[in-house]
Amino acid sequence: MKVAVLDFGKTNSKLFVFGQDGQILDERRTQPSWTRKGGFSVLDETALHDWAARAVDDAVDNHGIEGLMVSGHGCTFALVDDAALTHPILDYEQEPPAEIAAQIDRRIPDFAETFSPHLPLGFNYGRHMLWLKAVQPGAFAAAKSILGYPQYWSWRFGGRAVSEVSYLGCHSHLWAPRKRDFSSLVDAEGWRGQMPDFERAGAVIGEQRFGEAAWPIAIHNGVHDSNAALYAYRRQELGPVTVVSTGTWVIVLNPDCPLDALDRDRDMLVNVDVDGGPVPTIRFMGGREFATISAGWQGAIDRSTLQQVIDAGIMALPSFAPGGPMPGHPGELVGRAPNAEERAAVALLYVALMVDLCLDLIHSNNTVIVDGGLNSGGLLASLLAQLRPGQAFMQGATPEGSATGAAALAFESVGREFAAEAPEPVRASSFAGLAGYRDSWRSLATDRGVADAAAGGAR
Repeated sequence: MKVAVLDFGKTNSKLFVFGQDGQILDERRTQPSWTRKGGFSVLDETALHDWAARAVDDAVDNHGIEGLMVSGHGCTFALVDDAALTHPILDYEQEPPAEIAAQIDRRIPDFAETFSPHLPLGFNYGRHMLWLKAVQPGAFAAAKSILGYPQYWSWRFGGRAVSEVSYLGCHSHLWAPRKRDFSSLVDAEGWRGQMPDFERAGAVIGEQRFGEAAWPIAIHNGVHDSNAALYAYRRQELGPVTVVSTGTWVIVLNPDCPLDALDRDRDMLVNVDVDGGPVPTIRFMGGREFATISAGWQGAIDRSTLQQVIDAGIMALPSFAPGGPMPGHPGELVGRAPNAEERAAVALLYVALMVDLCLDLIHSNNTVIVDGGLNSGGLLASLLAQLRPGQAFMQGATPEGSATGAAALAFESVGREFAAEAPEPVRASSFAGLAGYRDSWRSLATDRGVADAAAGGAR
């Protein structure tokens, strides 16, 4: 059996074909396009759908896939009637006008109920739902169903309209993790009746024909991407783990962190796993910040360049994107002006230092698994292992942990084995002066008025 996974990220969207041995047999990539319409930045849904449909057709023709699964980025919802969207899908990177924000933010439930901190833009997508309802109530009145982003695509490709707990529980303001039920906001706004019945991530929710031979394939209920990465490793029974899932966002998930340790002012929150359990989480927009600091660097980074940067004390101070554990100050470079590759080295060190801080704040002292595109070549994981010698570090055998977890859910839902490779141990790097570089970075961040790091994590 083979399964195709559509992995819809904010920056890149991908299709992977998986075999039951966990190997990726084929892949296609594109970038979603966002456009202005009706006063909003919205997804060019038609273009993304057409690319995805062609990719699935090719996967059927070339590989004989039997199922289609979706993994999707957070912070995004879709309103649909029986056949189509009732409003274009909003880009979560836009702030409501100040007068509307003042009205809607008063209606957001307390952190103690939802464990969703008050974040800017649409980083809590319930906030964007309130904005859209305030200015275009007809879109809600016409909608039969309110869907999470992965559920929209599962529905769009031939499945039923369903809800899924890992997506609804993803800092949306819509879910109360302790109650395992919708939040008070959902009932206050009258949305409960528009929330479809729940199905587990990976469950078969329909069938559709693709390819030249119109081959029927199963449509599986989609999943939140970072929770899919968490599932990919938890299913392997590796014991207590913290997962660092990297992409546009760096998401650090530690199921063993006490809920009362979460700080609403540091982008700490509760995610919800595919079975409804709370997962304490901290995050920052690491992929976006890496691209900004490095001026879009795409190549490898030589270890000698990293050592040069450490020796010279060139560093980036947070933050270069909204949210994250050090909000409220614009990012800046300190030290002499770096060349192009040195900028990339500074950017990678910045991501490593931010993850190190996040691991402290999320009380991580178990095994850490580093996953995703920012660990290309294993350099990020080896830096973290050097910074935190008291912890064991591993890295995914493939950088596509979210897609791998999504594939596992699809295979398991139809009773098929899925044998993904286990993560690999990480050997710590040996850069001279790295600990001192970290201490200087934290001191400079504190001097700019950013609160000091928690002392609870292991190093």
